[in-house]
Amino acid sequence: MTTGFSTGRALRPTTKVLPEHARGHNRSLVLQTLYRAGQQSRADIARETGLTRVTVSDLVAELIVEGLIIETGQREDVRPGKPATLLDLNRGAFQIIGIDLSEYATFRGAVLDLDGQILHRAELPLAGATGADATALVTALADTLVAAATLPVLGMGVGSPGVVDLAGVVLSAPNLGWVDEPLQQAMSARFGVPVVVANDANVAALAEHSFGGADSDMMLIKVGHGVGAGLLLDGTPLFGSRFAAGEIGHVVVGTDGGAECVCGKHGCLETWLAVPRLEKAIAAAPDERTSILQQAGQRLGIALAPVVGALNLAEVVLSGPTSLLDGPLAQATIDTLRNRTMAEFHGDLTLRMTTLGEDIVMRGAAVMVLSAQLGVS
Repeated sequence: MTTGFSTGRALRPTTKVLPEHARGHNRSLVLQTLYRAGQQSRADIARETGLTRVTVSDLVAELIVEGLIIETGQREDVRPGKPATLLDLNRGAFQIIGIDLSEYATFRGAVLDLDGQILHRAELPLAGATGADATALVTALADTLVAAATLPVLGMGVGSPGVVDLAGVVLSAPNLGWVDEPLQQAMSARFGVPVVVANDANVAALAEHSFGGADSDMMLIKVGHGVGAGLLLDGTPLFGSRFAAGEIGHVVVGTDGGAECVCGKHGCLETWLAVPRLEKAIAAAPDERTSILQQAGQRLGIALAPVVGALNLAEVVLSGPTSLLDGPLAQATIDTLRNRTMAEFHGDLTLRMTTLGEDIVMRGAAVMVLSAQLGVS
């Protein structure tokens, strides 16, 4: 079984919908309320969602039979009358597999619970593998993680570098040698569980929104083997007409040339900012470390300014090695952004490092599965 994102769909349902779409949407409303608020009575859920008590009771009965909701006991209440029975999401019913293919040296994965907490970790060295060899490593890592799960697996999420369509086909990932790689279909066929594959930066943006407290209008910049961005507008992931929204790594920044990029152009953002490029430049001139990082931050700011201006974003989050991104690079980025945008509209723009560290893609992979399978995030 495969599943994927839907264009234009917000991560979190918030309102009632038309009758022809109502039941599935309203199930998600109930589950989302319990996922975020914790234990609630049927009356609490009805008030929170705007659904009738009859509809809530009907949906709750169905979800209890499916094992997705449990009754946790009666509320301790000083009010007269029979105490309300409390409900919660059955957080101990399933586990999720999350896989991160974004780093240039290692494939990482984890078994997570429904709250996005990591229960077990595994990793495999990439060792320069590309093409079919890289695909085999993903499969081997997933084998290890599925074996480590102690509960039924709700689904598997994979964050991959490159351009990934809504069917989980990696259309292009040059650093892994993938072109039209049907990763989602292949993984689902092998493991027999729902699988969602998406671009790593988009996946990281989901994690930041769900677990990092990010704004609903935000951009996350993922810096690793390459450079990419994930965008959320009003809480809805933005993919673009050719699934390449956020592919800023191969945007040429400036008119002064620059190093040759793997894509064949000169001066792409990746040539200034990708981790291997930064590490190589600093190793060659350690005394110029601050200057190298500032130049990279300036180029990132040049690339981001038109996007921030066009979309009126509230927040930009950086994800990658803190030792490289935090400090001179981040400061140069925000300074450049403010110099190139109108203060009255963008003066309160926030730029910060993610608080989720190296786990961000794996936790975002869990969000993809939760959203696709239960409609919660």
